[in-house]
Amino acid sequence: MIAIEFFQQPARLLNWFYTLTHDYILSISMIALVVMLVTSPLVLKSTKGMLEMQKLQPEMKKLQNLHRGDRQKLNEEMMKLYQEHKVNPLASCLPLLLQMPVFIIMFRVLYGLTNRVAGPGSAFAPKYLAKDSELYLSLVGKTEMKSWGIDLSLRPYQALSHGFTKGLVYTGLVAMLCLLYFVQQRMIASRNTATPSMSPTMQKVMQYLPVLFGIFSFFYLTGLAIYYMAQAVFRIGLNYYITFRFYKGEHSLGRVAQRAGEEARELAKKDGGGGGMFAQAKRELNAAKQTKPASGTTVSKRVTPPKNKPTPSSSHSKGRPASTGRAVRPDGSRRVPKKK
Repeated sequence: MIAIEFFQQPARLLNWFYTLTHDYILSISMIALVVMLVTSPLVLKSTKGMLEMQKLQPEMKKLQNLHRGDRQKLNEEMMKLYQEHKVNPLASCLPLLLQMPVFIIMFRVLYGLTNRVAGPGSAFAPKYLAKDSELYLSLVGKTEMKSWGIDLSLRPYQALSHGFTKGLVYTGLVAMLCLLYFVQQRMIASRNTATPSMSPTMQKVMQYLPVLFGIFSFFYLTGLAIYYMAQAVFRIGLNYYITFRFYKGEHSLGRVAQRAGEEARELAKKDGGGGGMFAQAKRELNAAKQTKPASGTTVSKRVTPPKNKPTPSSSHSKGRPASTGRAVRPDGSRRVPKKK
């Protein structure tokens, strides 16, 4: 019952928005706004923590070079550095951890609205809603969830099977969602600089991963795609605010962190050619080569003589002559010289 409450509370809020608007798309967009308002303070706090960590990157890189062979000492010095500057290295992870349960809850709630008991094509039996609620009564027994001429219970790929013209509208929604994600990621990339701990290839992957997620929405309910579109619009507005708050002026926290990132990157290049997993593996390989014996050191090897073949020492040890003077035929028999 406790687990059901996690889905019933957002469903009640969605029903309340529906009683105000009597529109599915507006109701879904409004609940997306509420989620963004709840998570925005955490996003701002994590952004500040991430920038404060980036300010310490040159000092962190120096500590890594100084205590490369002593991981315990390195961890102790890093903790002292965090405490001295009052930085929490886990602060930037909190919004990422929070997004997953929110995603699961909203995924289940929106799918529950168009729940079909008897399978595809049957009537709706909405879940997580009170049976006397206005949103429940507007959906129960129906086979479509229409708003603005769009059936939110359809998946875009299913709409394509109903005709190219009809499917084009749903495909356009997915394309618009991908565009919004792309704009959002470009805004983040324009103010962030590369860190020594991440290779340029990995940065590109992380930059375009949300766009790939937008493509996956081609197989989700259209109502869920509407929810993500509304969230993407609100996130773009939040990113504008983050840029204004943390990156305005040369002495702002964001600009100082950018310069620190540049300095740390230069230190990483001097240390062995940059950051990332491949550069780190290259440095470890070079360190392993340096531990090998020097080129002038001789290494004794035990040589085992071939089986069934006499060694030169065994033939001479019994006092036998090295050669009998008789020719040996290819088949192994000896040829006796003719008497004159």
